[in-house]
Amino acid sequence: MAFDARDKEIALDSHVRYVDTGTIGKVLDIKTTDGVDWVRIDKTDLWYRASLVEVLDDKDLNKRFDSGGDDKLDIEALKEKAEKLENMQMDSSVAEGGG
Repeated sequence: MAFDARDKEIALDSHVRYVDTGTIGKVLDIKTTDGVDWVRIDKTDLWYRASLVEVLDDKDLNKRFDSGGDDKLDIEALKEKAEKLENMQMDSSVAEGGG
């Protein structure tokens, strides 16, 4: 039995978000190694420490409906937002401190 960052139980096939990067995916596997719980997420096929993910409720998931009527995570929209943030340029001449 594994628990997330908010002490909610993590079940197989539940959707979780890795709190450090915002990666969202479905839990494919759960294991415990040396007293540490781990979950494997489908989107990256990587193992994440269970205490660093959050179980997502239906209201937390950003869903879209395709022509087939299936619910899907809008991963492309999330990627576009991340890409926009990565492409922003920081400029130190924009503003100055008032000190």
